[in-house]
Amino acid sequence: MKPTLVVLAAGIGSRYGSLKQMDQVGPAGETIMDYSLYDAERAGFGRCIFIIRRSIEREFRDVILAKLSGRVEADYVFQEIEDVPPGFSVPTDRTKPWGTSHAVQAAAAKVREPFAVINADDYYGVEPFRTMAGFLSGLRNEATDYSLIGYDLAGTLSEYGSVARGVCEVNATGYLEGIVERTRIERTAAGAVYLDEDGRNVPLPAGKTVSMNFWGFTPTYFEYARTAFVRFLEKNAANPKAELYIPLVVNALVRDGAATCRVLPTSARWFGVTYREDKPRVMEAFGKLVEDGVYPPNLWA
Repeated sequence: MKPTLVVLAAGIGSRYGSLKQMDQVGPAGETIMDYSLYDAERAGFGRCIFIIRRSIEREFRDVILAKLSGRVEADYVFQEIEDVPPGFSVPTDRTKPWGTSHAVQAAAAKVREPFAVINADDYYGVEPFRTMAGFLSGLRNEATDYSLIGYDLAGTLSEYGSVARGVCEVNATGYLEGIVERTRIERTAAGAVYLDEDGRNVPLPAGKTVSMNFWGFTPTYFEYARTAFVRFLEKNAANPKAELYIPLVVNALVRDGAATCRVLPTSARWFGVTYREDKPRVMEAFGKLVEDGVYPPNLWA
């Protein structure tokens, strides 16, 4: 059975200022998601499940699903703040989603095979999809051998502000030992730095591996995610800004020996639209990829 691609498309895009998942960046009006779907289909993924918010359903169907009809097998599910386990309630001041691990949970009813998870607003490159599809195709559904595409930090920074990245510790055999979400990483003349809890700039070594949220899982992850979400709510339900990220769940699984996570390194070029100022450079990059023959001028023609 071919693996499935799960696309996290429920984010609001607050730093960007609009629904950047819908933004057109390709020469024929393609979104970044279009290129990911095109690459995934070529790599051997069988279908795609989008995770969206109910409030953008109509626009999503009109902009994304309409053009995929007859080309890519696609479906969608909703991530909603109200989706909490019995015994918990949503605080009245809660406006943010519960995080990426909660988002992945929403796909549980639609996914019965090994699957990859990506962000809707990141361009990952052609080769990582082939690498991930190859890894997932060799797994049984009950396996707890997970994976992560690892990028070089230097190639994932924005010129226009700070970014959030999962900074990875990888052992000599290529397995993840730990991952820490750093939410304010910036490029400086001396190299990349992040702002720690005390407001100090801490250097990050050159060549550091980071996660861009391109994960490989089996259906076993859903039960782990549900259990982790209950524990998270027991401690954080009243905090309107707390979120449960995928790295937090994977960290705990690796630490406890419940799962392994293979870091699959890539030299592929990543780019994305974190800030509105990033968009012209992204459009230029896709134009160059078309010029070089990586993609056709009209992706879905």
